[in-house]
Amino acid sequence: MLGPPLGNAALGLLGPVTTVVIDAFSYLLSALGLRAIGGPEPRPARADAPRLRARDLLGGWRHILNHPALRLLFFNTVLVNGLILATAPLLAVLMLNQLGFASWQYGLAFGIPCLGGLLGSRLARPLVASFGQHRVLRTAGALRACWPIGLAFMGPGTPGLILVLVVQFALVTCVGVFNPVFATYRLDQTAPDRVVRTLSAWSVTSNATVAALTALWGLLATATSPRVAIATAGLLLLTTPLLLPRHTQEDPVMTGTHLPPPQPRTPGPT
Repeated sequence: MLGPPLGNAALGLLGPVTTVVIDAFSYLLSALGLRAIGGPEPRPARADAPRLRARDLLGGWRHILNHPALRLLFFNTVLVNGLILATAPLLAVLMLNQLGFASWQYGLAFGIPCLGGLLGSRLARPLVASFGQHRVLRTAGALRACWPIGLAFMGPGTPGLILVLVVQFALVTCVGVFNPVFATYRLDQTAPDRVVRTLSAWSVTSNATVAALTALWGLLATATSPRVAIATAGLLLLTTPLLLPRHTQEDPVMTGTHLPPPQPRTPGPT
């Protein structure tokens, strides 16, 4: 919540070069702090399990694609994350260059909505208790795709800043509700010996998609305009709820192997 406003305030007061130098110095302070912890620590024993390899990633993808609900959630989350993050550089160009927002206003527009993430994550558990995991997963998953299209209508001045604040706050709140419920369901539907492979395959696909869509949307913005590219991403996001599973109560069958029901998990941060 504090990072974007303070960072962009520093940009406005000190300039970009000094701000980047200060940021780099903060990493040095972090390293020195870690080094100062000190204390003896036994050397970790080598595990018998081999390192994660390409065939392990294939096993993770196989588990995801063979599970009806996880398969849909996989395509949904990868596309939603990729389309949202692909527009982040375009929003910076649109707000700071074309619409003339100050750097502190840009930081404020993306710092204050982080409160929505805190609010959403706190609401996730009571919402599931009241309405059930499946309904919350579908509702929050659909709502988080509805807001980004509003950024295409952003204008200059205070009205434009308020629009960004409202849209981002609503988006981050819906994501804050969806992510803990989704992450819990994904773990419950994945056997303990397949968690690393599944999460690694999911992460690799998500990061590659974000990189590809960011480059593609940069080309689209160059050929048209940042506003058109943002609107295109928003329209595509409106179709992603079609990929949310209609049913999430799955028989725990993992890639053809019958497994015991998932054990209750101790409540905690996901």
